[in-house]
Amino acid sequence: MPRLPVLAFASSLVVLSGCVNPRAEANVAQALNDAANEMAGLKNDLAALQTQLDSLREIVAKQDTVIGRLAEVNHVPR
Repeated sequence: MPRLPVLAFASSLVVLSGCVNPRAEANVAQALNDAANEMAGLKNDLAALQTQLDSLREIVAKQDTVIGRLAEVNHVPR
């Protein structure tokens, strides 16, 4: 007989632990959505920075070429 109340209590604990607050689930889903949006924004920022870096590399390469040609014309050792 004493096993029946313990079994009832244990089964009610299992049932109640399965119930989740819908508001908490909505908050978690919103937080995950916000994090995904921020990550997408960071990806866009990173792509813009990469484009700027590539452009700067191209400019530096052109300037290096011009400096090299000027040095060659004026017989300045590099």
